[in-house]
Formats: sequence, structure tokens, C-alpha cells
Amino acid sequence: MADSPELSIPDPTRGQINRILDPNHPLCKEDVLWMLQYIKKKVADEDPSLLDLSQPRLLRNFHFFAEASMSLIQRSHCADYEAERLRTWLAEASYGL
Repeated sequence: MADSPELSIPDPTRGQINRILDPNHPLCKEDVLWMLQYIKKKVADEDPSLLDLSQPRLLRNFHFFAEASMSLIQRSHCADYEAERLRTWLAEASYGL
């Protein structure tokens, strides 16, 4: 039996996340904002995948969400070393989603 055509189409959201977290992608403020908004929406919608995370892991997610958020407030531009740190924070903040 042939696979459904829908199964071969990549999820655009997953593709966007993968691009943002890819070290070869030039990270911009809009990328960081998109990721933070995505995470915020998942939490606000009470995404079931969050129920599988332990309380310490949820606290880590929140910690890194706050770090990424504060970095946008404190900096007007993003150097390469800061982009890598931001990527790490975003990956940790979105863990389990």
C-alpha cells in the first residue's frame, strides 16, 4: 500500500525550528521572537507533550526561555558567539515540544 502524500510533506513548523537551531543559519531577532512566541503558545495551549516533562525539566525550560527573552531586551545586535548561546537557550527552552 502506498504512503499517503501528506506523510511525505515536512511539517513547516518543525522545519522553521530546525532552521533557527541550525548553526549555519544566520540567527536574527525575528527568529528568536518566532521561537519564543511558539514556546509561549505551546505553554498557553497546555500542549500535552509538556505533561511528560518532569518539574525540574519544566523549570529548566522556563529558565532558558527567560534567558533568551532577556537577551533580546539587553542587546540591540547579535554577535556570532551570542547567536550560539541564544540557539542553546532556545533549544533548551523548547525541549520536549
